[in-house]
Amino acid sequence: MAKNKFHDGPGPSQRQLRVGEVIRRTLSEVLARGDVHDPDLNRMSITVGEVRTSPDLKIATAYVLPLGGKGQEDVVQLLSRNKGELRRVIGKKLGLKFTPDLRFRLDETFDRLDDTRRMFDQDAVRRDLDE
Repeated sequence: MAKNKFHDGPGPSQRQLRVGEVIRRTLSEVLARGDVHDPDLNRMSITVGEVRTSPDLKIATAYVLPLGGKGQEDVVQLLSRNKGELRRVIGKKLGLKFTPDLRFRLDETFDRLDDTRRMFDQDAVRRDLDE
């Protein structure tokens, strides 16, 4: 198998990033407009923070969070239940040979940001930063 001479780093390739961003935007638009035929899902406001794709673009993992943080347990189940419909809409928009299989995970970025802010507010950490 030939090695990609343009990408040899440990991170995602430009193509992975581009496809992930198109999927993220499409998912956000579909969920915001309520185009899914599931009333439970349409009642929720869902933020799609990031979409990461596998190197072969066969799997796309979407990191999602309900607005306000309420209903985190349900959001992944609701999205997984409507995965086929969401995948069909994304397939039309992408125009790739294969539409990636969608997987959904809770986005914990905001929780980590809060933890980092709390850590920087501690007196011992402030003292170390000022020196």
